Amino acid sequence: MTDHFGLKWDPKNLEIRTMSVEKTLEPLVLQVTTLVNTKGPSKKKKGKSKRANALVSTVEKATENFIEKGEQIAYENPDITDEMLAAVDEVKKTGTAMSVAAREFSEDPCSSLKRGNMVRAARNLLSAVTRLLILADMVDVHLLLKSLHVVENDLEKLKNASSHGELLDNIKTFGQNANELMNQAAKRQQELKDPQLRDDLAAARAVLKKHSTMLLTASKVYVRHPELAAAKANRDYVLKQVCEAVNTINDVAQGRTPQPASGPYDGPGELAAALDDFDDHMVMEPLAYNEVHTRPSLEERLESIISGAALMADSSCTRDERRERIVAECNAVRQALQDLLSEYMTNMGNKDKSESLGRAIDNMGRKTRDLRRQLRKAVVDHVSDSFLETNIPLLVLIKAAQNGNEKEVEEYAVVFTEHSNKLVEVANLVCSMSNNEDGVKMVRYAAAQIDNLCPEVINAARILVARPRSKVAQENMDAFKQSWENQVRILTEAVDDITTIDDFLAVSENHILEDVNKCVLALQEGDADTLDRTASGIRGRSNRVCNVVTAEMDNYEPCIYTKRVLEAVKVLNDQVMPKFTQRVQVAVQALGSSPPKEVDENDFIDASRLVYDGVREIRRAVLMNRADEDLDPEDVELDENYTLETRSKSSAHTGEHGVDEYPDISGITTAREAMGKMPEEDKQKILQQVEFFRSEKLKFDREVAKWDDTGNDIIISEAGTKLDKLTRQIAEQCPESSTKKDLLAYLQRIALYCHQMNITSKVKADVQNISGELIVSGLDSATSLIQAAKNLMNAVVLTVKASYVASTKYPRQGTVAVSKTVLN
Repeated sequence: MTDHFGLKWDPKNLEIRTMSVEKTLEPLVLQVTTLVNTKGPSKKKKGKSKRANALVSTVEKATENFIEKGEQIAYENPDITDEMLAAVDEVKKTGTAMSVAAREFSEDPCSSLKRGNMVRAARNLLSAVTRLLILADMVDVHLLLKSLHVVENDLEKLKNASSHGELLDNIKTFGQNANELMNQAAKRQQELKDPQLRDDLAAARAVLKKHSTMLLTASKVYVRHPELAAAKANRDYVLKQVCEAVNTINDVAQGRTPQPASGPYDGPGELAAALDDFDDHMVMEPLAYNEVHTRPSLEERLESIISGAALMADSSCTRDERRERIVAECNAVRQALQDLLSEYMTNMGNKDKSESLGRAIDNMGRKTRDLRRQLRKAVVDHVSDSFLETNIPLLVLIKAAQNGNEKEVEEYAVVFTEHSNKLVEVANLVCSMSNNEDGVKMVRYAAAQIDNLCPEVINAARILVARPRSKVAQENMDAFKQSWENQVRILTEAVDDITTIDDFLAVSENHILEDVNKCVLALQEGDADTLDRTASGIRGRSNRVCNVVTAEMDNYEPCIYTKRVLEAVKVLNDQVMPKFTQRVQVAVQALGSSPPKEVDENDFIDASRLVYDGVREIRRAVLMNRADEDLDPEDVELDENYTLETRSKSSAHTGEHGVDEYPDISGITTAREAMGKMPEEDKQKILQQVEFFRSEKLKFDREVAKWDDTGNDIIISEAGTKLDKLTRQIAEQCPESSTKKDLLAYLQRIALYCHQMNITSKVKADVQNISGELIVSGLDSATSLIQAAKNLMNAVVLTVKASYVASTKYPRQGTVAVSKTVLN
């Protein structure tokens, strides 16, 4: 049957869609269930169950409350009074029957007949109360639908408005009613149990809110310029978006799941899912292997993956080097599968896996991981290139429209469309390699919004170019511009959420190095345009790195790690980039002058190198909280002297072919392994010392940076061992005895601390084998080494300060300043 709301009402349908109905029912269900499960009296005591009597009274009181509230709702809502009163009567009837049956049972709890009667009465009561609550819940739905119908009427009036005054009156009314609808939809969203319906309702509310301004500007420009086809297209687009949002609210209110017009957004990335599926199927027991079925099945799965990888490799933004690596990894995966299948054939019929089969399975897993890594980096190549200065195509389109140049608008419209398509394409590529289903859904939805909005941004530009002096045309352009920028920001953030920051930083570092080399080459060739354009790309990439890393640090509690990372970001933003920008401006102006002026090439190269070094420093800082096994073996090669944690691919690090430092002790070959077996208390003390050392190292780097002045006659040394020689040259040329004494004293300190470090670094951890258990001690030697390193850093800082003071006081003496490079 259909009630007065126009809603379909099935008395037999007791599906509970809202949490409020569920929570209201819970106490009654608990009470009835407890009553039904009441056991008879024990064998020692004959008589009535006092607990059952108390439960019957509780159920009767709860039933009376439902009846009272039901009658109140019925009289407050005339549209549903008859249905509500009928439901209340049913609750009264079943409640009375339940009360009678329950009291009879409480008098004789051992009677199975009376227990059965009570169970049936309880079911009838719960069904009646559930119907009452669902009907009461429909009152909220009715109020929501009434607001919805009002908004639908407002939209029809807006569509038919023919004058500016009529439009403004209608838009004002629409705004008020739409706001009321969004508030009621928000309340309904909180009540719904189904997460999909909640998401649909939230999306519809967002569309209503987002399109309010565009609905006003698009309607105004259409009323003012109805002769322009682009104006009608803009207005119709916004109306369609709003109407679809209203329809979604209508569907959700009535419990229907809306179908997205542009296709489903759910599910993981296709390529990632295929790789996961392959990994799951390639591991099996030897008894389960069947040559006829298993081999073609695995080969087919792998070829499907390789086809997807080939498409990504052939994409326009994939670097040649990356393409070659993808091809190489595909061939390696093919070979690994054939080796694995051969091992399975050899082990057919065996219950247990042989060692060679285990190695083949491990090798297969490594090769698929290597392929994943190359595919992820290919995706990040695209992200790094495409999500860079995303507003430029839009800005040049708007500029052409404001100038009234129709030819340029059409030309830039093509560029803008290609840019939009590229964003969508890259977003889909990112999705293909992600297992994050919620994140993938967000990216797909945001990409669909970009795809829909692109032609309307162009229509807004066409309106403006046709009427460049029209205020409403400019307002409309501004509204669509803001909508586009917001949507691109949402898409960018969604893409970043499903892209690992490690891959992003590795790729960004390589791209910035490429751009730095292009900048230097453009300078050498005197190409001012290429220099300016490439430098702009460097600034964009650097800014994006800083934004992504800063957002990533928001996911951590403030600590030494986040402090180090954010300080590296700050150095790049506040010190390095302003200097680079200034050098670029000087170079571009010099090359663009007639005749071209000479540019200090070395100075420009230094400024460019600092940008790359700054980005690399950020990446180093980000990676310092990663475990060794989480680091990318291909790209992570931090300098050997970077703090205390040296990351390398040397044999000593991998433990292969290394020197056994403890030949008399089995189970330990290196100091790293020995330290790993120290008592936990000693480990914690060493870690505290290490963290303090890192903090001191940051202060050290900042202090040295103050005295690194490329404006002086600086000789940048490549080996720290030259520090003594350089400083002694300065001391010998200082006429002031006090300055000379200070420098020589600092050098003595450096020599002392270097000697201490040399000794403490060679002290091995003491390892003893007591009753078969390895006992490791070495706390004193470890802390002594850290303290010696700290003392050395302080001495070097004092030496650098004194050297700089001497070199600036007496520049004619040909003194040599000490670079930060020396101190590494």
